[in-house]
This record gives sequence, structure tokens and C-alpha cells, in this order.
Amino acid sequence: MSSVASRVGRTIRRRELLGDDDRVAVAVSGGPDSVAMAWVLRDLERNAGWRLAGLIHVNHRLRAGESDEDERFCRDLAGRLGLPIVVKAADVLERARERRQSIEAAARIERYSCFEEAAIELDATRVATGHTRDDQAETVLLRLFRGAGGRGLSAIRPRRGIYVRPLIDASHDDLRADLAARGETAREDSSNGDLTIPRNRLRRSVLPAIVGDWPGAVAALARFAELAADDEQFLAATAREVSSAVALPAAGGVQQIDGRGLNQLPAALARRIVRHALEAAGAAPSFQDVEAVRILARSRKARAHLDLDGVEIEKVGSVIRFGGIESVQALGAFEYPLDVPGIVTLHETGAIIRASLKRGPAVRPILGEPESVAVLQAEAVTLPLTVRSRRPGDRLRPLGSPGSRKLQDLFVDRKVPGFARDRVPLVVDHSGRIVWVVGHAIADECRVTRPESGMVILELKENL
Repeated sequence: MSSVASRVGRTIRRRELLGDDDRVAVAVSGGPDSVAMAWVLRDLERNAGWRLAGLIHVNHRLRAGESDEDERFCRDLAGRLGLPIVVKAADVLERARERRQSIEAAARIERYSCFEEAAIELDATRVATGHTRDDQAETVLLRLFRGAGGRGLSAIRPRRGIYVRPLIDASHDDLRADLAARGETAREDSSNGDLTIPRNRLRRSVLPAIVGDWPGAVAALARFAELAADDEQFLAATAREVSSAVALPAAGGVQQIDGRGLNQLPAALARRIVRHALEAAGAAPSFQDVEAVRILARSRKARAHLDLDGVEIEKVGSVIRFGGIESVQALGAFEYPLDVPGIVTLHETGAIIRASLKRGPAVRPILGEPESVAVLQAEAVTLPLTVRSRRPGDRLRPLGSPGSRKLQDLFVDRKVPGFARDRVPLVVDHSGRIVWVVGHAIADECRVTRPESGMVILELKENL
């Protein structure tokens, strides 16, 4: 086994990226990193419990004939590896025009959307992407230069939802050397030479200059990202806990915060609570937006307001109210069908819920954050499923509870702020029974008692 494969194997174990029952889809662009990853994972699979489900390639249609050559290369690669491949095409230019986004942003959104669809087709529980230690260092610098805080400087997470980054501790150079040792080739993306793209400028000019004077800079930046992610996880969890102390009951569906309580909190927690409130109201706040709300909360004026990124913030006395400019009404009720397997995007909240079915004698829950994954006994759930907002009279028997409870009481116990309760999705089965209060509780009658007879896996994804 190559030294790169050994290192990747250690990363998978140390970061708990894959479980024995996982089926892994490998995202390949045709470039050196993703091609090396496919071969390395093929090597590691021989002595692992997890299995490769196949390859995924997304043709972005951005480089005319080159994109088609990349696709052909990846199809040939799948043949040499003896794996199936799912190829998806994405009209990135059209999407960028429709959404008024940069090509890079539109390509990323389309790419991950294709990954989700292809994972279902391959019956994969994980999608491995080829992000490396060098990519991590570049991302930290780019976000630092843009003024990101702890959440942004956490950069590329080794594991997020169904996505894993097994190469996160490996370097570009080591991966290229591994490919050469195997006698394998890869495609070179001509757009990597486009210096109008910030990442390319940083990769070709800034980072080499830094490494010239500080040879360990890339590893240090990657280590910083890991430490920042740990700190952010703690601070975000603490902010969620203390938010109940400053959250006020929603008025007309508009979330409200006690400004006096907000002002007494440490800045690190206050900023996170304000950011969450702005995001829940539909904004994509900048640091300046968050600080503007904190300044508003400290204002001695009896009444004042701000208009920020499509959200109107009002201060009345000590109360800060967050509402969309288009409508200061309650979040509209929502309801979406959810196939098993399938994916649904809740346009009202931006959340994504993925459903899959697992069968077999050795199945177990998908690795991931407990609040984002629910595992249900398949035979206890009556299909089809529906994802909807809360309704008056909603009740369920949470796992381990002696009896049914009002959903409202569950929210109070779980310290869900009043302004956030209309945004908590509920997954209900065909009988109308709540089987999962997303992120908070599953129904006791759906607990897994016989995994070998099948389990429904539900996963919450806030974003890609």
C-alpha cells in the first residue's frame, strides 16, 4: 500500500469519516486529486468494511470540447476501476444568469445538486470529494482576506452531512506522485490558469510566496481550520443554549429578541444569536449587518429600524423584531412530499432533507451529528412521507417518553426560541403521525428494534 493510501486510511479512521456499512460514491472531475482519490479508496476498500458504490462526474459544459473530454476520461477511469459511474450535465452559465451569481458559485450549487441525485442512483450513503490540505489552506486565506469569522475560518469540514473529504490531510504534490507511481494520468483543467479567479491567483502567486519563507504554512493553516471548527462548534452550541434567555414570543409570526438581554451577552454569543435571527428571517448577513443590529440594540432611541438584505429590523423599546420586508407575516405554512429514497428542499427555510432506506443484518445509523440524522424502523413508518410545518394540536411521543406530548411543550423543553418554531420541519407518515421533529426528537414507536428488517434514514442538511 502506498504512503498516501496509508495516510488517507489514518484520516478516515481518526476523523471517523466512514462506517463499515457505508457505500461511498467518489466524485471525480478528472483532475489529479480526484483521480488519485479514486485509486487510493480502491486500495483501502480491500481491507475495509465500507464499499465503493461508484463514481460521480458532473459535466459543467463550461469549456466546450474540454468538458466532454473530461467526461470521456472519467468514464474510462470507471472502467479501469471496475466501478459504475453516474454522469450528470449542468448548464452552469444559464444558472448563473438566472440567479445573478458568479460562474464559480453557480457551478458549486449545481455540482452538489448533481451529487445528491447521483448518490441516490448509486444507493450511496457517502459522497467523497477530493479536497486536500492545500485546498484547506487556500480556503482559510481566502476567507480571512474577506473578513470571515470563526464559522468561515473553519473552512472545509472533513465531514458534513453525506459528504466526506478523505484527502483533507494529503497534499497536491503527494497525490500527483502517487498517480505517477501507479502509471496513471489525469486531466488538467485549463481554467486553473485563469488569474481573474481569486483562488487561482492565490494558488499561483500568494501561497507560493508564503511557503517560500514559511515552509510549514500550509500544514499550519490546515491545523488552524481544524481548531477553528472545534471552537465554532462549541460557541454555536452555547449560543443556541443561551438564545432562550433573550428570545421573546413571536408576534404575528415575526421573531423577537430582548435587546437588553442581548447586550449583556459576550460579543461572541450575541453575534451568533443575531446572525441566526437574520438568517432565519431570510437574510445572508455580513459582519457589518450583524454589528448594525447590535448597535441598534444598544441605541437609546425608543423606536428605530434598519433595512438589511431583504429583512426589516425594528427596535421598539428594548424589543428587536426581525421580519422580511416583503411580508412581516408569520412564515407561511409549508408541506412537501418526501420519497424514500428521495430529497426535498424546503424553500421557506433553505433546509434540505434526504431520505434513504437501508436493509441487511449489519446495518447501523449513518455517522453524523445526532441532531441531523434520524434512524427509524422501516416497518413502523407508513409511506409516503410528508415534510410540513407545525400545526395547532400537534403531538407526538418522543423517544423514551412515557406518553404523548404537545409539540409546543417539546419546543419549550428543548429551548427552541419562539421565533424559530415555525421553521422546524416535521416529517409525518401517511397516517399523519409525526415520526421526526427534525433536529429534536423521533417518535418512540418508530425506534429501531430490528435493524435487519430495514431502516429509514432521514438526514437534515442546512446547506451544501
